[in-house]
Amino acid sequence: MSSLNTPAQPLRIAVPNKGTLSDAAQQMLTEAGYSGRVDPRALSVPDERNGVEFYYLRPRDIATYVASGALDIGITGRDLLRDSETPAREIQPLDFGFSTFRFAGPPGIDDLEALKGKRVATSYPHLVERFLAERGVVADIVRLDGAVESAVRLGVAEAVADVVSTGRTLAAQGLEIFGPVILESEAVLIAGPENPPGLATLQQRLQGVLVARQFVLMDYDLPLELLDQAIAISPGLESPTVSPLQDPAWVAVRAMVRRGDQHEVMDRLYALGARAILMSSIHAARI
Repeated sequence: MSSLNTPAQPLRIAVPNKGTLSDAAQQMLTEAGYSGRVDPRALSVPDERNGVEFYYLRPRDIATYVASGALDIGITGRDLLRDSETPAREIQPLDFGFSTFRFAGPPGIDDLEALKGKRVATSYPHLVERFLAERGVVADIVRLDGAVESAVRLGVAEAVADVVSTGRTLAAQGLEIFGPVILESEAVLIAGPENPPGLATLQQRLQGVLVARQFVLMDYDLPLELLDQAIAISPGLESPTVSPLQDPAWVAVRAMVRRGDQHEVMDRLYALGARAILMSSIHAARI
């Protein structure tokens, strides 16, 4: 069976085949109604019902495939996209795979000026070189694949530029974080110069997943005379749904509430006079 919105040609989507982005990307696509690979060794998987075909590639290579037109759409990191120096472009952030890129060095190298003429080890040479050049700093960029924390201790570089979470790994190598943030990265949906057919449906579905993850549905009963005060507490997106109850002095209210705020909202509604307050998850949405 084919979807009514299925394009004549399948939308070819590149998905990370491994690493921190892989499982989260596949989970998001599954929640959006797409089929994924069962065999982790599969290089491609058609999803004929939804008019797409998935290709499983190294995250670092995805921007190159998409920019060349070999594939239509890809999911990769913003850091990898910026480092690729291809015409592929970010079209939607996906709210997972967050990372922060910073400089780190031993005591004595504590600002960008100190990097002039020095060796900087990184797995993202183009990203770092461009960042420094925009600030008038010329350094010798040393490309390393994988962890770069040991580069200074082993004499390969005088400083590093890498993903930082707590900074403990860098500190264990005698390095201190300095300078401005190079990039705040996350997983993003990317495309080439032109938007391919079928992209709008994919974006709608992914946005629906993001909404479902960010909000919950809240239902409650309330004396009609308190409705305006309750709506101020739980306004929903456009407006809450209000339905009459058998008792004309009461109404039923349904509203979307941002996940994380739901318990505070429930407390406030109960204190106001709402009763039978129920919260439920949203599995899919179109906003």
